[in-house]
Amino acid sequence: MQDLAAVARALVAPGKGILAADESSSTIKRRFEAIGVESTEQTRRDYRELLFRTPGAAEYISGVILYDETIRQKAAAGTPLVKVLRDQGIIQGIKVDIGAKPLAGAPGEVVTEGLDGLRERLAEYRELGAAFSKWRAVITIGDGIPSACCIDVNAHALARYAALSQEAGIVPIVEPEVLMDGSHSIERCYEVTLATLREVFRQLAAQRVQLDGMLLKPNMVLSGKDATGRASPEEVARATVRCFREAIPAAVPGIVFLSGGQSDEEATVNLDAINRHAARVGVPWELTFSYGRGLQAAPQKAWSGKAANVAAAQRAYHHRAKVTAAARMGRYSPEMEKEMIPA
Repeated sequence: MQDLAAVARALVAPGKGILAADESSSTIKRRFEAIGVESTEQTRRDYRELLFRTPGAAEYISGVILYDETIRQKAAAGTPLVKVLRDQGIIQGIKVDIGAKPLAGAPGEVVTEGLDGLRERLAEYRELGAAFSKWRAVITIGDGIPSACCIDVNAHALARYAALSQEAGIVPIVEPEVLMDGSHSIERCYEVTLATLREVFRQLAAQRVQLDGMLLKPNMVLSGKDATGRASPEEVARATVRCFREAIPAAVPGIVFLSGGQSDEEATVNLDAINRHAARVGVPWELTFSYGRGLQAAPQKAWSGKAANVAAAQRAYHHRAKVTAAARMGRYSPEMEKEMIPA
């Protein structure tokens, strides 16, 4: 069995982060529709292959989270996509939950499902090349929610998933996402994120999860996207680091932030501010990224389903990976946005 702690550390290596390319078929269909592309097995394969073959991306990308379809696919020339990644030294991961469903007795709240048969699926994914996995729980801030019940059942499922992943020799990425949807204040986000993280780590301890062999994929502590007077990057950084120092054990090797609906620029600027603040106050974890839209919005738009645009899409992806990796080190500046590699 592989050394879980070594894989976890490799995923959060300095200057690197994770590409989340694990969109479900329904999610990628919506994103393709936005750029005028029909979502078929071939178009999904072609798009993900162009990302995975981007020259130089491995300098900034340590791992890629795959969807079930993708981990089984072959590139246009017949090479398995997992081998395309492995040959560049990029670690392959897999999304293993089956999505959020309404939580019984809790209007407006959801629970993530997928524990049934998970042990067997993890064994298969291990054979297919997965070295890490991901499970996402969704916590919504609203009128009277989240309830303690919602936080509890999602934290319990995350912990059971993590224990099963480690049993299979796979590093779990535990993703409790407090959504930025709504008009709530950053203080309310702090309160809910802190409660969620404390319960998650209580459940992880109860399930005997090896903390140095896992990663956490949380939201940043942000104002709701519809809030007036939204918090500045510096306020986000202070609140996020303070929250994490209250809730996350030092044994966890790394925190890989989700972009969570932020724009490319917002996700990058906030990550940079968090790392700059963390360097000043001192934290025990690596603070990096596991972005989906934060890395893919630009290349998707550049590609637009056309083979002639593959090189342009790869330049856009390389650029986003480069500037996000700089932010992960607290070295981002807005001038970097002008440095895209020319055609």
